[in-house]
This record gives sequence, C-alpha cells and structure tokens, in this order.
Amino acid sequence: MIRAFVALPLPETLKDTLEALQAGLPAGRASARETLHLTLAFAGEHLPETIEALHEELGAIQAPAFEVNLCGLGTFGKGSPKLLYADVRKNPTLEALSRQVKSAIRRAGITPSGERYRPHVTLARFRRPPGPEAEARLAGFISAHAGLALPPFRADAFALYRSTLRPGTSPLHEALASYPLIAPPAP
Repeated sequence: MIRAFVALPLPETLKDTLEALQAGLPAGRASARETLHLTLAFAGEHLPETIEALHEELGAIQAPAFEVNLCGLGTFGKGSPKLLYADVRKNPTLEALSRQVKSAIRRAGITPSGERYRPHVTLARFRRPPGPEAEARLAGFISAHAGLALPPFRADAFALYRSTLRPGTSPLHEALASYPLIAPPAP
C-alpha cells in the first residue's frame, strides 16, 4: 500500500525562511525541512496500481503556472491547536488546480477527502494540547507574526508524493512524479 498526496514543492530559499521562523517556535514539534510543502489534495492509502492510475490522471492536467504568497500564521484544531501553519493568500488559480487534482483523484477511482480545501504549509504539530503557559506563548508567537508576508514563489510544477509514517519522528516524503504547469507565453 502507498499513502499518497499531491502538493506544490517549495523552493529551497522559502524553506530556509520557514526554518528560521520555526527556530523561534515556543511549543510543538517543528515540521522537518524535507516535509515542507503546500498540499493540493490527500489521496490516502492505496494499492500501487491505483496510484499508477492516479499518476496517469495527474499527467493529463493542463493548468497555468502561478505565484503563491504565504502570509500570516494560524492553527487548526477546535479548542486547542493540533498544528501551526503558514497561511496562503487567497489565490483562485491555486484553488482551481486543487479542484483539478481532486477530479483526477476521483477519475482514478479514489474518493477524495471531504474536507474543505484550506491551502497552508504545516510548520509544527502538537501531539497533546499545549498547557496554558505554552498556549499563551504560542498565541504571542502567532500575534507577533500576524503581518508575515513572505516573497511570492512561482509554482511551475506540482508533484505526487508517497508519505511513509515513522513513529516518533516526521514522516518521510518521496516525490514519485512531477507534473509541469504551463508557463504563460512571453510578451
């Protein structure tokens, strides 16, 4: 079985910036550099032949290259945070690509996650709810970075990844295939 997802890889310079930001985290376990990405859709765990069918469907996607802006921080989790993320400025082209990827997942015979798409880059996870002190420090960290606006990066490809879970550490992410996005014609 292969646990798979589709995502935009991040440029190394952006990973450098995000790692520097993570160095100041007051709580949680920072995501490893090699796991930093912007998910388009989670496919789940499937047999290799199903993932091959997904690869074929993803290869047929025709979508334009575009710019992505990370801005601000936030958390997911009701009541107490489960993960800390860098937010993504609203981007209709990114959302359209995510919809195309989810359609490809369905055509491959996979039922995509029913969760509403919220583009983000996971910076840290919390195994258990942080205590009141740690939660206050985290709230201060998020507030201090509320105006975070990183230089945009150009998304010129997306990739199919295998995710191997490893107890006690970050998962191992391996790019199985990359799919180019169409560059606009030169003026």
